Parts: sequence; structure tokens; C-alpha cells
Amino acid sequence: MAYEEITALLGGWEGFELVRVERIPASPTQPAPQILLTLRPVSTHATRCSGCGEIVAERHDVAERRVRDLPILEAETWLVVPRARLRCPRCGPTVEAVPWLDRYQRMTTRLAEAIARLAQVLPIKHVAQWFGVGWETVKQIDKRALGARLGPVDLTDVRVIAMDEFAIQRGHRYATVVVEVPHKRVLWVGRGHRREDVRAFFTLLGPAGCARLEAVAMDMSAAFFEEVRAHCPHVAIVYDLFHIVAKYGREVIDRVRVDETNRIAQARGRWNSPTRDRRRVIKGARWLLLRNKAHLTRPADRVRLRDLLAANRALFTVYVLKDDLKQLWQYRYPAAARRFWTAWYRRAVASRLPPLVRFAKNLAPRIEQIISHCRYPLHTSLLEGINNKIKVLKRMAYGYRDDAYFFLKIRAAFPGIP
Repeated sequence: MAYEEITALLGGWEGFELVRVERIPASPTQPAPQILLTLRPVSTHATRCSGCGEIVAERHDVAERRVRDLPILEAETWLVVPRARLRCPRCGPTVEAVPWLDRYQRMTTRLAEAIARLAQVLPIKHVAQWFGVGWETVKQIDKRALGARLGPVDLTDVRVIAMDEFAIQRGHRYATVVVEVPHKRVLWVGRGHRREDVRAFFTLLGPAGCARLEAVAMDMSAAFFEEVRAHCPHVAIVYDLFHIVAKYGREVIDRVRVDETNRIAQARGRWNSPTRDRRRVIKGARWLLLRNKAHLTRPADRVRLRDLLAANRALFTVYVLKDDLKQLWQYRYPAAARRFWTAWYRRAVASRLPPLVRFAKNLAPRIEQIISHCRYPLHTSLLEGINNKIKVLKRMAYGYRDDAYFFLKIRAAFPGIP
């Protein structure tokens, strides 16, 4: 087969032609076979400056470089390329521009693109092993490709967002993610969950973007609330059902369950056999009390819950009020939601259970943010799904040491729905 046909079959190297093909078999020092392709410049091809792009005829010198290309027939493929330095009148001595080779790269553009495509679905370690290149090389290629593909985030028409934190490392180290809810698009990810950490997003959004913002869904984080109010005092802040019910479970149900266990032990003796059995039943009922009643599919669990609530008035009270509190997010008219809240608050205070009373009084100043759900029926379930995907990304990569690269991976996983 003629060299021209081989070159055409392989895809060609613009400005160069193939003059020699050599196959080097595998050896103890080189486990994989290699194919060595020697190229030479095409005499009729104009050389251009890699700085300004102008055609330059005068050459300073020529040096051969070995460049990796896509493997051929399961063999590593290397190109021997004569690379000229030109005497550019505008830029001075500079290397010639080669369309299929980046300025400072030791591999062809198509090999880098293949690595970047595979890095979208596989961990860096596996991609590096497959192509026989360094881990850091794959990371830099993937990071550069992600940055070029994603570009700067478009914040021109953002009106409704949700924000939440997720664990980025062990030791209570967190990052914050901001999502455009209608399009399910990650807008921004930043390390930390304090006010000064979140401020970077609103700085990026700018005064005009802050003025366009209409609603923000979040948990009951004081840092998020204060920073949003500082930049966007007009927006509706919407507290999510999931986080408030989870807070109710921790601060009310768990606390009442422990208090009832201790009360029974003090009243009848800790080592009394019937008392010990009752304490064991209450202590082991934590997840039974925290789960939604609709999710109790086993008849034995339903019977056990019914017997537990019938035997303990305090647990019955907090369990019923938990289910009733969820109804607050079903209202679509603010006035009706306020009436429901007033009735629920009176029942909570009338129970005289200290954890429940304390929770109700702490929630009362935030009731307007809950009632905002009537106008903007938002929730953070989208963010919970994104956080789960982030955990998968971390497990695939065994963690990330480069925050910027990790955050690009998150943005790439959630580019948004058009």
C-alpha cells in the first residue's frame, strides 16, 4: 500500500507526509509493541507562526520531536515530527503552528480528545492505564476539555434557585452547590458553607442578577438566609419540608423517645424485668417512629407502631404532630396556611413536652419562609439527588484533590435541561 493511502487511512497529518513506518516488537523493558511513524514537512505547505498566525518563510532551526498518537493495531503509536522554529517579524523566534498538535503537548489533538471522552465515564486511573499515560496528564487533559466545553456559566436569566451543602471531605468539610431549579442546572459550586463562602456566588451573579432573582429554596441555614437577605432582600426564601421534618425527628422524636425511656427506668427501676422490656421496645423504635407511615409496608411494623403509640401518650403526641406538620406544605393559599400553623402551634405548646414546645417556638419566627411555599412550591429533593450523584463521582475517583476540577465534573454531570 502506498504511503499516501496509509496516510489517508490513518486520517492524515496536515502539513506533513509519511516517509517511514517501523514496528518495534515488545520486549522486557517495553511490554507493549510500538509503531514508529516518521513524518516530513510537505514542501508546498505554508508554515505559520503559532503566536500571530502569519505565514513565515524564514526558519531559525528544526528539531525532531516524538509525539504520541492514537494506538494502531493494539500498539503504541509514536510520530517522529520535525518541528521548526521560525523567525517571525512580529513575535520573534517562535515554534511553527501545527493544526493537529497543541503548542506544548507531546500527544496529538485526537489522542487528547479520545482521552477526554473516555474520562467522562471512567476514573482517571483507569483511563491512564488504558492509554499508558500518566495520571496527571489525563487529569489535565480532562480538566482543560471540561473548561472548554462548559465555558463560563450563563447567569443572564436566573430567577429561581436552590442551594444546599454537601460533604466534600472527612472532618466536617463542606461545599455549597447552587442549582437553577426549572432547568436542573448546576450554576455554581464552592468550598465551604459559611456566609463569606457563599458570597462568591452573589458576587458572580452581580447586582442585575440579584435583582432578577425571585425565590431561593434552602434548608434552615442561618448563613444562607443572612447572605441571601443581604444581597437580595426582595426574594422569597422557601424552607424545605425534608429538612424541617428531619430536624423535627432529631430534636423532638429522638429527644422524647430518650426522655420516655429514662422516665420509665426512674419510675419502676432500671433492672425490673417488665421495665427493661418496655425500655428495649422504645429504644429500638427509633426508625419506626421516623419513617413515613406510608413506607411501612410490612404488617408486623404497622402492628408494632400501633401498639407502641397506644402504650405511650408522649410518643403518640409527637408522632401525630409530625404527620400534621407535613400538611403545611400542601396548602396553596397563604391565609389558609397561617390558620393551619396557628392551630398546630397551639397544640404543640399545649402538649407541654419540652422538646416539642422548644421546636415550635424556634420554628415560629421562620413561618413566613415556610408559607412562601404557597407561591413558590419549591423543595430541595432535586438537590438531594444531585448530592447523591456527587457522592458517586467521589467514589468513582476515590476523592478529588483539585477543587476546581471536581466542581467542573459536577457542572458537567448537570448541564441542565433545555
